[in-house]
Amino acid sequence: MTPSAAQLERLLKQQGITEVECMISDFCGIARGKITSTGRLLDEGGIRLPESVLLQTVTGDFVDDEVFFALLDEAGADMFCRPAPGACHVMPWLAEPTVMVIHDTFDRFGKPIELSPRNVLKRVLELYTDKGWRPVVAPELEFYLTKRSHDPDLPLQAPDGRSGRPERGRQSFSIDATNEFAPLFEDLYHWCEAQALDLDTLIHESGPAQMEINFRHGDALRLADQLIVFKRTLHEAAIKHGVSATFMAKPIAFQPGSAMHIHQSVQSVATGKNLFATDDGAMSERFLHYIGGLQRYIPHLLPLFAPNVNSFRRFLPDNCAPVNVAWGHENRTVGLRVPAASPPAMRVENRLPGADANPYLAMAATLLCGYLGMLEQLEPSAPLHGRAYEHNGLHLPCTLEDALVRMEDCEVLKEYLGGRFVQGYVAVKRTELSNYKQVISSWEREYLQLSV
Repeated sequence: MTPSAAQLERLLKQQGITEVECMISDFCGIARGKITSTGRLLDEGGIRLPESVLLQTVTGDFVDDEVFFALLDEAGADMFCRPAPGACHVMPWLAEPTVMVIHDTFDRFGKPIELSPRNVLKRVLELYTDKGWRPVVAPELEFYLTKRSHDPDLPLQAPDGRSGRPERGRQSFSIDATNEFAPLFEDLYHWCEAQALDLDTLIHESGPAQMEINFRHGDALRLADQLIVFKRTLHEAAIKHGVSATFMAKPIAFQPGSAMHIHQSVQSVATGKNLFATDDGAMSERFLHYIGGLQRYIPHLLPLFAPNVNSFRRFLPDNCAPVNVAWGHENRTVGLRVPAASPPAMRVENRLPGADANPYLAMAATLLCGYLGMLEQLEPSAPLHGRAYEHNGLHLPCTLEDALVRMEDCEVLKEYLGGRFVQGYVAVKRTELSNYKQVISSWEREYLQLSV
């Protein structure tokens, strides 16, 4: 029995856990897996799942047969899923003592599954390890609380708070507006503490009942795991308190979208020093190259930051979201913001990922872009001063269709992320896009039905 397996057994038995959710993340960030007993998990050391679950769309459909059988074993071979070290989280909202255990995935020869989002992030982190570097990240995740709605044709609305009234106007950073949902957040914080999630601060964002939760800086893989767990935890807290929570990038028309900003820096493993700062506190050449890599490669990896049709609604002008890969000091209108900080905390904030992005893939993408910038010594543009929303240069693809073409055509990404992963991810997103095009929107019915 490996030390991690022994640790898992000790944890499960000490806490009297009788049931285990064995899960992996698909491309969309949806938890897929099996629920089993503690005894069976410990006896078998993991579970098996068909690899095809990784090629499911958000609607549960699969890619077309040509791509499906090009990427997967025609006989439908299983993945072998093993508990990931340290990725065991209690589920305190359930009456039965239960934990969620995130699993790593392997083929029958012990090779990591290339389509697995968690393995994609681990693959990028190995690039840093080989250089003697350690990425440090700090994610900020935005979301909306809404009234429950059973009709997808109806617009989402802000829920009633403790006062019995829905929020009106914009209440950025309002303590009172946040406390309208104090009972929900009290449960959320208790549950997150029980799960050892590294939460930092909770703030009210610009939209009605739009909030942001910040995580303390740390290891990218651990924090990606925690974001997956947090999303499930928030949904459960919302259900308990009679509302809904959504991480859609743009859930409400004419209101700000929801992002997943990722602060990032790189340390030397040998010295522990931040490689982004010089001894006198200036930005290092390596930091500038990192920013250059973000600028060069983000346009090719945009589907990992903006994975859905709805994601691109957040990028419309004047929507409080950056629509470029410009960079600047203390500038929230650029895609890449460098906050004022001491040398140990020198970092760049990638403001482009949406709250709907898969945390493993968004972190893998941003860290790969920066890595390639340092490897290729790419020079960034000049920093931008002032408002950047209308900036003409350094623009991004405007639609998911265009973004998928750029991702598919970038050979460098296939080299570092794996050709099978790029092909599979693009195929899943194109299948979702095709399904979306079949839907007639309420706007079309309202303005075209009797007018054309």
